[in-house]
Amino acid sequence: MSKRSLALVAAVAALSTGLAACGGDDDSAGSGSTSAPAGKVGVILPDSASSARWETADRKFLTEAFTTAGVEADIQNANGDKAKFSTLCDQMINGGVSVLMIVNLDSETGAACEKKAAAQGIKTIDYDRLTLGGEATYYVSFDNVAVGTAQGEGLVTCMKNLGKDSGPVALLNGSPTDNNATLFKQGYEAAITSAGYTIADDQSVPDWDNTQAGTIFEQMFTKANGNFVGVDAANDGLGGAVIAVLEKNKVAGKIPVTGQDATDEGLQRVLLGTQCMTVYKAIKAEAEAASKLAIALSKGEAPTVSGVTKDTVTGKDVASELLVPVGIFPETVKDVVADGFTTAAKLCTTAELKAACTKYGVS
Repeated sequence: MSKRSLALVAAVAALSTGLAACGGDDDSAGSGSTSAPAGKVGVILPDSASSARWETADRKFLTEAFTTAGVEADIQNANGDKAKFSTLCDQMINGGVSVLMIVNLDSETGAACEKKAAAQGIKTIDYDRLTLGGEATYYVSFDNVAVGTAQGEGLVTCMKNLGKDSGPVALLNGSPTDNNATLFKQGYEAAITSAGYTIADDQSVPDWDNTQAGTIFEQMFTKANGNFVGVDAANDGLGGAVIAVLEKNKVAGKIPVTGQDATDEGLQRVLLGTQCMTVYKAIKAEAEAASKLAIALSKGEAPTVSGVTKDTVTGKDVASELLVPVGIFPETVKDVVADGFTTAAKLCTTAELKAACTKYGVS
């Protein structure tokens, strides 16, 4: 097993210790435990367009965890609409949830929701994104600076493998209203510049919108006459938009591009060599860590976590559980499959991809 494979397996195993899940379905969780929960848990996911993970992974794993614990849960998706997010928040508060877990669309909307919940004595959990200026009791995510660092270091490795030891790099960042995007950039920009590369262009993509990302990057590419030695795209969706522009200009694979989330499309591009790497975040472990806190809170308990995160708006320390991300390259795509996050059948769908899967041991 490669060093990267060992690191992935060790990280995921460590994060999963003591957490269990079994099969479940759709939005609400039924009985499965003899202990009676103190109340219902509400969960608001952000959208399904910025990343497939929210519906294909987070919903699934959260539902399974709540089902196993016998805790009733209402899991809804705001579909990128701030007004719908606020409506869902009000409905859940009025519907009697005792714990509310949110992935905010922006800190302002998220904070307003959390303040309403706090006024009703409802505990809140920031899931994946910290709500600046909010009232969260807990925050569960990955070390998002480390996510960015993994991207930046991965990009540096890919550029050096192509003989590019210096030169201009383009940054295509996530939404300016997402605090995670700020942390990702902090990590990858530091890794890239400390390795001796320059930042040629630096743009953010509103709402992580992949269509806008394509337009923005095409303008960046045209302005620079394609003179980039690498592109740090903040997630796989943005990476796909970048690569579409590079393919149109017949330079895909010649300019390394990063990603994040280990989506099926991102992993396929990594296998084919058009995307140099992605970052795998063991979403099952994240969902289980968050659901474990929500379940404890719903039963009136006061769970402990391993650290704190500073809310830069309020100055408060938010009790936090931060998980470890792992950079994924062609030779370690198989480890994401082995972890159960996706399957070879979903990745190895064409003759070209089947050949790549065979080459890199994806089965």
